[in-house]
Amino acid sequence: MNNCLLMAEIVQSPQLRYTSDNQTPVAEFVVQFPGLKEGDPSSQMKVVGWGNLAQDIQAQYQAGQRVLLEGRLAMNVVDSPQGYKEKQVEMTVQRIYAVGDLNTMPMAPPAAVAVPVATPSPAASR
Repeated sequence: MNNCLLMAEIVQSPQLRYTSDNQTPVAEFVVQFPGLKEGDPSSQMKVVGWGNLAQDIQAQYQAGQRVLLEGRLAMNVVDSPQGYKEKQVEMTVQRIYAVGDLNTMPMAPPAAVAVPVATPSPAASR
């Protein structure tokens, strides 16, 4: 299953539009990731949210905010201005969370709730 968590900074504020067929809200924005090491360029990715989530994204988030994104990744092929095909990554977001400054936070998702695992009784292991 294609599902991932990514922490990034919003670099282009969400823009809200509606589909022409059934007027479903769609929010699109761009996020940025720091380079892997000192001196590496940052990477950008388009993010899309649908329905009520799209309206929430447009109302609550703007450029400069750091967010934790949960969703699905896809690769799209687009025609570049130079006339060749180019692959671009896009995330369809299912959940979004505002986070503090990336420099003061660990680069790990929030802790999950621990579920105890049943241990076999001594009689069962004989």
